[in-house]
Amino acid sequence: MNEVKASRIPRHIAFIMDGNGRWAEARGLPRIEGHRQGAETVRMVTEACAELGVETITLYCLSSENWKRPQHELDFLMSLLEEYLLTQRGVLMENDLVLRVIGRRDRLPVSVQRAMEETIQISAANRGMKLVLAIDYGGRAEIANAASKAARLVQAGEFPAEAIDEQLFARFLDTAGLPDPDLMIRTGGDFRVSNFLLWQLSYAELWVTPRAWPEFRRCDLDAAVADFAERERRFGGLLAHELSDWDLRLEKNEFDKNEME
Repeated sequence: MNEVKASRIPRHIAFIMDGNGRWAEARGLPRIEGHRQGAETVRMVTEACAELGVETITLYCLSSENWKRPQHELDFLMSLLEEYLLTQRGVLMENDLVLRVIGRRDRLPVSVQRAMEETIQISAANRGMKLVLAIDYGGRAEIANAASKAARLVQAGEFPAEAIDEQLFARFLDTAGLPDPDLMIRTGGDFRVSNFLLWQLSYAELWVTPRAWPEFRRCDLDAAVADFAERERRFGGLLAHELSDWDLRLEKNEFDKNEME
């Protein structure tokens, strides 16, 4: 990859890791082999993003809709998740990474919940990149839960309803304290956000590849980051070079009375 200035590296990259099952089926393998290979991609992406200087990555590991999958596949995913949480502690510590989890935890097996909490605590004092796992997560449910939390505090007299703005509301989301994603990468070729970080992705740049997650490589990550670095982010406004001379003079209040009459 051509060198990208540090100022153009996304602070937060969100990943929709799609295509594990299809990748395996296309090769005559059971779907669980796609998930196993996908776990290797997670390790690569985590270390590569830390190396690039990304501050936060969020991985969409299990959506709240994924519980509809066959039980044997869910059982394997839970086993793989627990194994990942236990075996990656060394990687977290070596790379100074902080683990965070968003989504529900109460529907996960107790052993997974225990491994998750222990790994979170082990990495809590680290100061490097934040690794956020979205597990049993749904964007609509997150927003509904945040609204419920805010409503309860209004009812308790903590603040008036009219005090709720975007900044205050964001404090009740699972991602409170994290920057919104600058870049969302989706593998598998589908152009949708699939109920992922619906509030937080409002102004994220999107990058989609037809490659399935198990075949996503460092060169693909580098291509996404390089493409992001070339994009002009307006956030609903205009960039300076897009403003006319009249616009610029208005902004700088450079007109006298005669010109304005």
